Amino acid sequence: MKTTRLIRTAALLLALTGLTLTSCKKDKLDEGKNDSTSITQLSNDEINVEEITNDALQDVEGVLSYNGGNLKSTAGIPCNATIDSTSVVNDTITIYITYDGLSCNGRKYRTGQVQIKKQVGSHWGMVGASVNVRYINFSVTRVATGKTIVMNSDKTFTNVTGGFIYMLGQNGFSSLIHRVSGYIDITFDNGTTRVWNVARQRTFTGMPGEIVLTVDGFGTSGEYSSLVVWGTNRNGEDFYTQILQSVVHKEVCDRNPVSGIKFHQIPGADKSATITFGYDSNNLPVTNGDCPTHYRVDWVNGTYTGTSFLPLP
Repeated sequence: MKTTRLIRTAALLLALTGLTLTSCKKDKLDEGKNDSTSITQLSNDEINVEEITNDALQDVEGVLSYNGGNLKSTAGIPCNATIDSTSVVNDTITIYITYDGLSCNGRKYRTGQVQIKKQVGSHWGMVGASVNVRYINFSVTRVATGKTIVMNSDKTFTNVTGGFIYMLGQNGFSSLIHRVSGYIDITFDNGTTRVWNVARQRTFTGMPGEIVLTVDGFGTSGEYSSLVVWGTNRNGEDFYTQILQSVVHKEVCDRNPVSGIKFHQIPGADKSATITFGYDSNNLPVTNGDCPTHYRVDWVNGTYTGTSFLPLP
């Protein structure tokens, strides 16, 4: 009888041990899944990089407009920057924007260069005009946070419709489309360096002082389309960012995104996030034309889901 009880006790202990080991394995598999850190970091990085590159492309457009003799003042020339367009080799003009100081709004400290290459006789205002744009150790530090990113790039910048931004709202000129494609080599504030591909269409409407910029993606990679940017995030994970609903920026809102939806996917880690723009500091959708201060991140990590609200950079 005692032997039978001992056998039963041993069997029970083995069963309990098996359940414990199974639970530990499950906990190990789920470890870190209820975490949105990498996906929210990616969303913040992507918005930050886009804002910086938008500013740089506005500088490029301003310089090309001014050099074409179409601006009545140097309003399009960047603050704390010098312009050098003396280099001409064969049929190519090279223009350098060299930065060393604060941006015009005082929020970013910029150093390094943006190089523009265009053909002799080609004018930026022409339909389909195209230039090569490279960032050369282009370093941008946000004054508010002290965080710096450094970018090097090789991109093609195309004026699809022709015309200039300053012409909007005049003589029936109501829309201007630019496209930019290529890659950016980014060194983030934590020292990691990553390469991102870019395929961004920028449509301008409105008039100076009330410009509206609508952004869409036109890139493709494998099964993914409507990509605006894709590459590797800080964690070394491959990601793909699509624009599901055009992202709208307004000049009267400091050129911040006020509406639109992006979708980040990190398929190798079973992570994704839907980014929705247009929220206030109370995490409520903006109304009555107010300018947003936050955006919404609905994230998925394995079987876990959550929602975060993050401030615009």
